[in-house]
Amino acid sequence: MEIIRAIGLKMEAEKEYLTELDQPIGDSDHGINMARGFAAVEGKLPDLEGKDIGTILKTVGMTLVSTVGALPAPVWFGYMKAGMALAGKEEMDMDDFLSMMDTAVQAVEQRGKATVEEATMLDAMVPSLKAMKDAAAEGKSVREALEAGVRAAWAGAEHTKDLVATKGRASYVGERGLGHQDPGATSYSYMLEVIAGLV
Repeated sequence: MEIIRAIGLKMEAEKEYLTELDQPIGDSDHGINMARGFAAVEGKLPDLEGKDIGTILKTVGMTLVSTVGALPAPVWFGYMKAGMALAGKEEMDMDDFLSMMDTAVQAVEQRGKATVEEATMLDAMVPSLKAMKDAAAEGKSVREALEAGVRAAWAGAEHTKDLVATKGRASYVGERGLGHQDPGATSYSYMLEVIAGLV
């Protein structure tokens, strides 16, 4: 609950920057929609006290889609699928988190029909997941693994400037999108950064 609330606060704090990133390549509303969606999620949190992690994540996803239809579908689809993966869980360890992230990546790939190197949030998600898995396999602490994931996520988000988008609204601008960082990859990086900061 604390993490979801903190992500909402981060989306509100960064909404102008995320929207600025979206202006040249999207609908100019990514940050606004993320902040609005998580504000609605905040309103649901009191009813989720005592609920399992899976229920909380599914509720987050359903609230996002019902509040902001324009929000990129993979975002809320990822939350709902992650919720299904953790159904009944009261606590989450690193193995659970990595399993959840595996599910979220698969959900985004499936829903967005995308893969890496297409200037989407996957360009932050996939390398960050690999970095976290590698760190965990090396026996690093949860914090160290998450911090490795954050570094990889931001590197991936930065890399989207060098890619020509072939999926989503950004694909409409073609090569004119070069030099512009993907807002979805950026908002994912912020989310992971928040999680790492609270562990």
